[in-house]
Amino acid sequence: MIEINISNRQRKYKVDMVELRRLAMVFAEAAQRREAGEEWLELEITLLSDRGIAPINLTYLGHEGPTDVITQRYDPMPGEPCGVRGELFINVEQAWGVAASEGRSGWSAGHELALYLAHGCDHLSGAEDLTARGRRVMRQRELRWVAAARVQPSLVRTVGR
Repeated sequence: MIEINISNRQRKYKVDMVELRRLAMVFAEAAQRREAGEEWLELEITLLSDRGIAPINLTYLGHEGPTDVITQRYDPMPGEPCGVRGELFINVEQAWGVAASEGRSGWSAGHELALYLAHGCDHLSGAEDLTARGRRVMRQRELRWVAAARVQPSLVRTVGR
């Protein structure tokens, strides 16, 4: 069974951690099936703001400014069992902003956050989006995962609501 740890380092938005954990399990299981069965052992999820994710983006990817999600996959240490260990840094502020600016009918900030989570899990399973075709294939798969997961729109809301 995969161990999922979630850390919320942003304070502007309230995130339903029970729902986020459920989605993480659903997407990890979908990614594991895609990966032909490599066992998922551990998933660390850190929720951040634009300001919080920008230095991580610069350190890990060499890109300035905020981004939506950063994925890190770690190889096992000698003596540890083989399997997927990964870390996702997810930008809650960007999920809120994209959902508000695009205004797609029925698409909430919770759906956008779930899409970032699905995208990170897809990368952990080995999927790549370095080409237009790769991006298209990943996006189609991730949208299927999000639709099948029945995301609760209340997954993300502003503090005080």
